[in-house]
Amino acid sequence: MPEHADEQPSTREKALTAGCLLLLVLVADVAAGMLVLILLAVRGLDRANADFGQAVAGTPPADWAPVLCHGALALAVGVTGLVLLRLGHRYIGAARLVLCIVLVLAFPATGG
Repeated sequence: MPEHADEQPSTREKALTAGCLLLLVLVADVAAGMLVLILLAVRGLDRANADFGQAVAGTPPADWAPVLCHGALALAVGVTGLVLLRLGHRYIGAARLVLCIVLVLAFPATGG
């Protein structure tokens, strides 16, 4: 019986594994983004309903929820990018780190 420990996985198997991993990571990103979007939308609706019919009594307190949600999403993308780099998936990990940087730099442009 030959040993399988010395065999290297073929390029086709590596590409299939990387493609499946990329698809799984992208689905997880979409799910996390939708969760953040739903959380912020529900929070905005709750705030709009609470302010309905009340007179403005001054400046409202600072709302840190969008900052924390956006930061948590960027942190999750960055950490998984680093883990993927550590596991040897260079292109997927680098793409995730670029996405993390885009998320961090895009937040001030959205008014946060």
